Amino acid sequence: MALQTWLAFLVACWVISLSPGAGAIASMSSGLQYGFWRGYWNALGLQLGLALQIAIVAAGVGAILAASALAFSLIKWFGVGYLVYLAVKQWRALPSDLATDDATRPIGRPLSLVLRGFLVNFSNPKAIVFMLAVLPQFIDPHAPLVKQYLVMGVTMITVDLIVMAGYTGLAARVLRLLRTPGQQRLMNRSFAALFVGAAALLATVRRTSA
Repeated sequence: MALQTWLAFLVACWVISLSPGAGAIASMSSGLQYGFWRGYWNALGLQLGLALQIAIVAAGVGAILAASALAFSLIKWFGVGYLVYLAVKQWRALPSDLATDDATRPIGRPLSLVLRGFLVNFSNPKAIVFMLAVLPQFIDPHAPLVKQYLVMGVTMITVDLIVMAGYTGLAARVLRLLRTPGQQRLMNRSFAALFVGAAALLATVRRTSA
């Protein structure tokens, strides 16, 4: 991949990653609940979902999904349902009294957080269609395709890891200010509303709008 092409793709990656979406909401939610180091497992799961989406596009399966109304709808409504599930779980999360220094945060299981992040990213068919439209614009058809997709995949995942670290860390720092159960309950319900909003947006996605 030519340097100029890669730099253009790098800028596009930053714009895409910084745009608020379900992944950013999930990262902030994890940082808020579990702190940075534990909550960052969610970001790793997001990248696994992103890597699989890139592989699907590179293998040409993305074109099939984009053309199949049934496949698109199945993935979309699974994603809507999962975001609503996360909203309910966030709403019902029990606050803890952190007013004392010896209070501890809840401990999330790494594998559960990884799976959560993976499902958030992978269950968004719009992302697959979006990458199907964007990635080929940076591809040189006369050069080895596998190497180019690997370069783009590594670039996109690296940028997203940095951005999600920022979202997770920001929320983890906010947690230090939420000392009482009432404050934490308000924040949990705010994130629940954000998850519902992301689900509503995903529900409006139509295959023909890609």
